[in-house]
Amino acid sequence: MSTEETTTPLTASTAGTENDGRPRLTDRFGRPLRDLRISVTDRCNFRCNYCMPKEVFGRDYEFLSRREVLTFEEIARVARVFVAAGVEKIRLTGGEPTVRRDLPMLIEMLSPIPGLKDLTLTTNGSRLTTLAKPLKEAGLTRVTVSLDSLDDAIFRRMNDVDFPVARVLDGIEAAKEAGLSPIKINTVVRRGMNEGGIVEIARRFRGTGITVRFIEFMDVGNSNGWRLDDVAPAREIIETISREFPLEPVHPAYRGEVAKRWRYKDGAGEIGVISSVTQNFCGDCTRIRLSADGRLYTCLFATAGHDLRKLLRGGATDEEIVAFVGGIWRVREDRYSELRSQATPGLRKIEMSYIGG
Repeated sequence: MSTEETTTPLTASTAGTENDGRPRLTDRFGRPLRDLRISVTDRCNFRCNYCMPKEVFGRDYEFLSRREVLTFEEIARVARVFVAAGVEKIRLTGGEPTVRRDLPMLIEMLSPIPGLKDLTLTTNGSRLTTLAKPLKEAGLTRVTVSLDSLDDAIFRRMNDVDFPVARVLDGIEAAKEAGLSPIKINTVVRRGMNEGGIVEIARRFRGTGITVRFIEFMDVGNSNGWRLDDVAPAREIIETISREFPLEPVHPAYRGEVAKRWRYKDGAGEIGVISSVTQNFCGDCTRIRLSADGRLYTCLFATAGHDLRKLLRGGATDEEIVAFVGGIWRVREDRYSELRSQATPGLRKIEMSYIGG
């Protein structure tokens, strides 16, 4: 659907309301719109082979120009509209969001929005040693840090820019000291590369209050060379950790949670596993994604987006933007992981670095 298409205005009959009076947008499967993920840049200072491989995103790669990227004012306006329409959680992503200049200024604009319950950030942790405190002071709630290995050689090979793991660990400590809590760690497990360090990562963060989420290497985008043989299944990850530290399943913390939760039987905390390939992991998804250049995507595995920037820069009112979003969400029927087949990995999908993971 483009901006020229007709959308149905958001009314009680099409959306429903929350107890606090805010609208409740639901899609064709009754899934509410609760989470907005905002990519603030398509650039990154890492070249992780499962996301932005150097062979594709090299020196000659043409990233978005400054004119194409949404301004902080435009992002804040979109955020206010979405929260008024029922969104409770906003996560800033990239690319790598901390390479966006003056990021704390954006946090200051977003954190006071009435009705916003959770403002968080996903980062590779490379700049947290200097940014953790100003981000917290600006109003950021918490952070999720990508950390694929504690082995420095493997970590450098996976980020492919020779960045040391010690600096990311220092960034995690800085986030903890700044009060960005609870902290989560995302670990993408790729067979033949880092699956041998699963237990080491679990051991490192047991008893610290930091939750590690192990993620199956997934078929996002078209440039990461995804093969099913490179996937370490969630079941195998759980069995590997449980042999060392016995685990038991935990109920989801909220509707739409994609990670399956497991806790240590000895009470030393919990881990999560995202079975993004081997199981239907996103059937109750409540997320919508906004790219750095203002396109809306209703699925991480999307093949096309909806141009919101055109409305923002074309004089549209907030009511018209809400109607546009409502028209997109009401007809949403994304079930990628449920419908995945041998054909779906070959579809032309949007790169994860463009819309955020």
